[in-house]
Amino acid sequence: MSTKKELELEGELLLKEPGQYKVILLNDDYTSMDFVVEVLMSIFHKNYQEAEQIMLDIHRQDRGLCGVYTYEVAETKVMQVSRLAREHGYPLKATMEEA
Repeated sequence: MSTKKELELEGELLLKEPGQYKVILLNDDYTSMDFVVEVLMSIFHKNYQEAEQIMLDIHRQDRGLCGVYTYEVAETKVMQVSRLAREHGYPLKATMEEA
């Protein structure tokens, strides 16, 4: 099996779809629920109802799925969450894992 992202078949170049990564927010005992909803709406472009549901998932299950993205987009969103949380004095963490 080739480790390259591209494969050549009968003279045509076939490209693999980029890998997909889940961005997950993790529960903590300090970040306010309102701030989590704000993060979900501003960074992940969720409407209020979606953001509230994900926030409740995080609260009840200790983690919540925010979306599935390409590696670069997922990485950027994780960094944006970290920066915004730090600016507001919260320990909110986001992680990414292969979908």
